[in-house]
Amino acid sequence: MNVEMQIQVKAKFVPKYEKGYPLIMKESILNGQDLQDEGTIIRLVDERNHFIAKGYFGKQNKGYGWLLTRSEHESINTEFFVKKIRQAFQNRQAFFENPETTAFRFFNGEGDGIGGIIIDYYDGHYVINWYSKGIYTFKEHVINALQQVVKVKSIYEKKRFDTKGQYVEDDDFVLGEQPEFPLLVKENGVQFAVYLNDGAMVGVFLDQRDVRRTIRDQYAKGKNVLNMFSYTGAFSVFAALGGATKTTSVDLANRSLPKTEEQFRVNGIDPDKQNIVVMDVFHYFKYAIKKNLRFDMVILDPPSFAKSKKFTFSAAKDYQNLLKETIQITEDHGIIVASTNCSTFDMKKFKQFIDGAFRESNERYRIREQFSLPEDFKTISEFKEGNYLKVVFIQKG
Repeated sequence: MNVEMQIQVKAKFVPKYEKGYPLIMKESILNGQDLQDEGTIIRLVDERNHFIAKGYFGKQNKGYGWLLTRSEHESINTEFFVKKIRQAFQNRQAFFENPETTAFRFFNGEGDGIGGIIIDYYDGHYVINWYSKGIYTFKEHVINALQQVVKVKSIYEKKRFDTKGQYVEDDDFVLGEQPEFPLLVKENGVQFAVYLNDGAMVGVFLDQRDVRRTIRDQYAKGKNVLNMFSYTGAFSVFAALGGATKTTSVDLANRSLPKTEEQFRVNGIDPDKQNIVVMDVFHYFKYAIKKNLRFDMVILDPPSFAKSKKFTFSAAKDYQNLLKETIQITEDHGIIVASTNCSTFDMKKFKQFIDGAFRESNERYRIREQFSLPEDFKTISEFKEGNYLKVVFIQKG
């Protein structure tokens, strides 16, 4: 049973929590030194000991835990998790009924009322991501609740326990009947080969679903497409299926080559007719400029942080320069799909990066459309950082 402890909040932070902010910030609490064991139930009070909300202690890069309920007498037990998971299921009913999409976000942390945990759905198989030792202490409650609410073929888990949210190596399988891998799932009718048992990444980022569909249905036809930081080539597959004349996928990881080839093959596309390059992406820009390579569409989706032998990339400080290099290899009237999952700046700031890059390049541009997280990645207005995805379709010239 999780122990309960009363924690006082500094006066200036009280209004923020009273308005529904869910993250327990280290700097906001007075007696944080009393917190020792992750998973402790936190009863948050003001300096006069008036109740504010109840949550749990769990260290992760974002803070000291998450608030779960504003009801003083609500217990954090299996019934609590059943209620939250059932609501998440009801909110995603349309996804369960769509045979063209069999992979999506089932439970999205604080957006669904429990920060520090996300659950993804892959054709009846569930993958739980735990972001702290604190939330992991509720594992039995969560798994029992999940099995009560939905029919489960199997459950896998990913532990991201260190304070930077990195993956903790362990056996991923929890229960159920293990599928044969690759497990084939669908997104808007396109197949993905996923591996739920293969470490932190299963093979596709589900938050880009709407962007991929838009590329396929509206932009790819007849285009020579470059996909930078391509991972397993999901954008390239959608572009090819949308009628792109050629796709080039560039990623530093050696495994990106066989993984991308596999994604093409499961969709009936000959990978030998596509261009898959294993290279430091930052070097590829210089290579493309030197060789005078130009593309009708460039998809630019770097991680928030990336490190190569000679260069460390941070989206917050380097994205604008990366865009300037992208502009150089984009045809006039071509499209740049600029994307970032960095949560430290908002869409307004991202558009300032875009504007700065084009001004410094002496090029004109116009924004065609923009995207944030799809509806299964539920967010709340009280925690704007949770809506991290920013994607802008830019036409050069």
